[in-house]
Amino acid sequence: MLSARIVFLLTTLLLVSQASAQTPRAALEHFKNGNKKIENGDLGGAIEELSRSIEISSRLDVRSSSRNALGNGFSDAADNTSGITVIDPFTAYAYTSRGLARYRQGDVDGAILDWNRAIEINSGLAAAYLNRGCARYVKGDQAGALADLDRALSIDPRMALAYSNRGAIRREGGETEPALTDLNRAVELDARDARSYCHRGFVWIDKHDWQRAISDFDNAIKLDSGLAWAYEGRGVAKTDLNDLEGAIVDFSRALELDSDLVNASMNRGLCLLLQGNGDQAAKDFARVLILKPDVKDQLEARIKLAENLRSHKY
Repeated sequence: MLSARIVFLLTTLLLVSQASAQTPRAALEHFKNGNKKIENGDLGGAIEELSRSIEISSRLDVRSSSRNALGNGFSDAADNTSGITVIDPFTAYAYTSRGLARYRQGDVDGAILDWNRAIEINSGLAAAYLNRGCARYVKGDQAGALADLDRALSIDPRMALAYSNRGAIRREGGETEPALTDLNRAVELDARDARSYCHRGFVWIDKHDWQRAISDFDNAIKLDSGLAWAYEGRGVAKTDLNDLEGAIVDFSRALELDSDLVNASMNRGLCLLLQGNGDQAAKDFARVLILKPDVKDQLEARIKLAENLRSHKY
């Protein structure tokens, strides 16, 4: 699923050096603590720290500054924005980080609210547009996602992740050449990002350039050997080159890393069927229907095609 492959800007890139001189030390400390908690996976703790940072760097209206329902002595500034007058532009960075923590908790709507607030405070914060664009994509708003990524790149034309994400979304929308342009630029700017190679590898598959696809998936695997969909993509390219054994090895590795990859199960089953191993193929096909019953017609059509190919071969 493509949405799982969209990348967010790391919180640690929101450096406290961006803070204005008026930022209270306590706000900076809570900000740094919140970012550390995100890195350590303590998302609830991160949200609490970043909420404190937001409150300290803002002025609250007396009608909304009472203790919140948690009784922790500070207001949740994103949920009471009507009573807040921001007095420090730094606050935008705290909202951006808290949005990331909320997103990782599964609160996509809350994350978008935080990134909206960050953009209201600082309309030139490229990271907030990048992250909001990814969240909009997850919500099914492809046009909004692309608009946000366009805006991020207008602010920071060297933001490799924005090119990578925009290229992935464009590829999904059938814009093969613009996607390739974006992904070439992403790799040029950051040759250490395995996901950009993966996204570009799938574009090469769309263009039936199997060798270039394999080269990109090879590079992705060298950079991140745990990236399941890199093996999945390389398996697809090997299948089209009739390297069934190599494809089965790649699909198997992909499934070891992520057992819910429907296409990897389907494609491995088809390769096994082409090899004459119907019993093992049937197990993969059964798994596909458990994971995604609505692909039954597609699966049956592909099985029929594989059986025809095998009968003509022999």
